Amino acid sequence: MSKKTSISLINIHSGKLSKPADTLVKKISKAIGVFYDPEQIRSIAEAKADAALIEAKSEIEITDLHRRAARRWIEEEAQNQERMEEITDKSFPKLNENAKPESIENDWLINFFDKCRIISDNEMQELWSRVLAGEANTPGTYSKRTVNFLSDLDKSEAELFTKLCGFGWMIGSVVPLVFDVHAAIYNNYGINFNTLSHLDSIGLIQFDGLAGFVRQRLPKNFIVTYYARPLALEIPPGSDNNIEIGKVRLTRIGQELAPICGSNPVVGFWEYVEDQWKQYLPKSETE
Repeated sequence: MSKKTSISLINIHSGKLSKPADTLVKKISKAIGVFYDPEQIRSIAEAKADAALIEAKSEIEITDLHRRAARRWIEEEAQNQERMEEITDKSFPKLNENAKPESIENDWLINFFDKCRIISDNEMQELWSRVLAGEANTPGTYSKRTVNFLSDLDKSEAELFTKLCGFGWMIGSVVPLVFDVHAAIYNNYGINFNTLSHLDSIGLIQFDGLAGFVRQRLPKNFIVTYYARPLALEIPPGSDNNIEIGKVRLTRIGQELAPICGSNPVVGFWEYVEDQWKQYLPKSETE
């Protein structure tokens, strides 16, 4: 087990934690039990294991197999504790000054740490820490269903979803604009028919490779943005205030994860979309 030095969550009165972080740790401790550093949890686990062995001795003879099983349990619990602390440590810098961790539901925290305790990959821990911080900043942001989904998400799937979100525009909510699954601008980032079908099958997106989707009942003039870069659009007469948004739309789980997946804008994509939507550009820009 790692011997790295980090903020020990048991030292919540050390002055090293901000007020939101301190409140978060206290909330976690109340929901799932006091946080200890890995060495302390190991000591407690060893004591419990020894007590269990003594109790079992009255019923059956203690064998080497029993002892190995007890030691394995100790190691697993210590590792799980370390992973939970690592994810919590990573969440601290992401907390807002007006975060409300005290309002997180206990059941949500219990479920969260039950699922995240086996996550050892650093990048996946970062994603989990964003979920924890996001829930602390605005309780109710992430459903238990999204947390449960995240526990089954492979790293390669997370990376693929992040690449897709690089094509996401804000049109009221995040919308990955995929107009042509054969276009090089998508294929160069691993976005194609097969990968979109897979993201659809696991529940992150809805993918319609034929007709695509339409955003309806839009105002005649409105602005969409791509990583804060705006594009003014105008619905032409006879379009029923609808606009084509491509072959992909996010599910509710996808919508919750998109803002925290760590995506980056794709070079040249703003111009690509501008060309795809040239019929929606204000006349002054096209004449």
